[in-house]
Amino acid sequence: MTPGAVYIHIPFCTHKCHYCDFTAYVVGGQPVDDYLDALEREMARTAAEVPPGRIHSIFIGGGTPTVLEPQQLEKLFNDIRRHFPDRAPGIEFTVEANPGTTDPSKLAVMREGGVNRLSFGAQTFRPDLLTKIGRVHTVDDIGHSVEQARAAGIDNLSLDLMFGLPEQRVADMEVALDRSLELEPAHFSVYSLKVEQGTVFHKQWLQGELPLPTEDDELEMYQLTRRRLEAAGYHQYEVSNFSRPGMESKHNATYWLNEPYYGLGAGAHGYVGGWRHQNVKGVSEYIRLTREKRPIADSHRVPFVEEMENHLILGLRLLDGLDTRVFRRRYGRDLGDVFGPVVDDLLRRGFLHTEGERLALTETGLLFGNEVFASFLGEAVI
Repeated sequence: MTPGAVYIHIPFCTHKCHYCDFTAYVVGGQPVDDYLDALEREMARTAAEVPPGRIHSIFIGGGTPTVLEPQQLEKLFNDIRRHFPDRAPGIEFTVEANPGTTDPSKLAVMREGGVNRLSFGAQTFRPDLLTKIGRVHTVDDIGHSVEQARAAGIDNLSLDLMFGLPEQRVADMEVALDRSLELEPAHFSVYSLKVEQGTVFHKQWLQGELPLPTEDDELEMYQLTRRRLEAAGYHQYEVSNFSRPGMESKHNATYWLNEPYYGLGAGAHGYVGGWRHQNVKGVSEYIRLTREKRPIADSHRVPFVEEMENHLILGLRLLDGLDTRVFRRRYGRDLGDVFGPVVDDLLRRGFLHTEGERLALTETGLLFGNEVFASFLGEAVI
């Protein structure tokens, strides 16, 4: 399938958060303009090798894309328009933003460039906890940035929240939900902290200096989030995502439905023509390589069995589950023939349920999702 989605990575930020293991570098002293030139070269080479069709979603992530200056943003949007010109009606064009890094001039450029959705990394509304996790914005910045976005005509807004943070209490999550709901975003992404290797938090954890909440408190934060957002009219459509009706993230659905997408920029991942690839992470190396070829560090064709495993593991993250008829059309096999024993076991244990042709997580399965997903690895019957 020709990719209908584009991911573009801007690896610069004002400060790297203590939990972040993404490809991201503090922007000071970085060759940002050279990087944007290199990004345009990668777009050109990629579009020449795999000509794009109609694009239904564009997502610019980071890092913090909104550290770019207005003229840099304008160049980026012009380059995207030139190399990915055929846009579907109703295209979703998202930019990730940290509160406090947007202003009217940047927002005007984004609106002119076709951006119609912003994803703000709020994370928490407890001021001292923002500092502890390495965020540089304030609580007031969150509301102010939302107001500015709406004033600029960008109404499709998403807020990221985190739970399971060091020293975070259930009451802190309650406050975060109260304050977030007052802002009335269209969408929420609510993630549990994962202590990733190479981060500040990982170093603290190894030294026994990371005071994480108990598993019971973390579970209560998640269940509290689900109750509060459902009561406020938000539909939980994925393990960590909630939206107003019709405002689900189109771009993230590309990943969960295991569909192809272009991945551009330092450290970006892509999935095209049955091949997955990851670009080089270093900014200087990325810039250098784009002068000669596509800046790919690693690529591999996804084996047929792995493709089917991915389809289940990603698709079951959606609360509506996956359509077994789509699986049959895509792989030429009945899901039950390939994963029957695993599915039967998970049904028996109450982790999965069926509804017509759909297979989905139960309430219990949702809480033990990682165990469910891991059950499919290496278990295909071919």
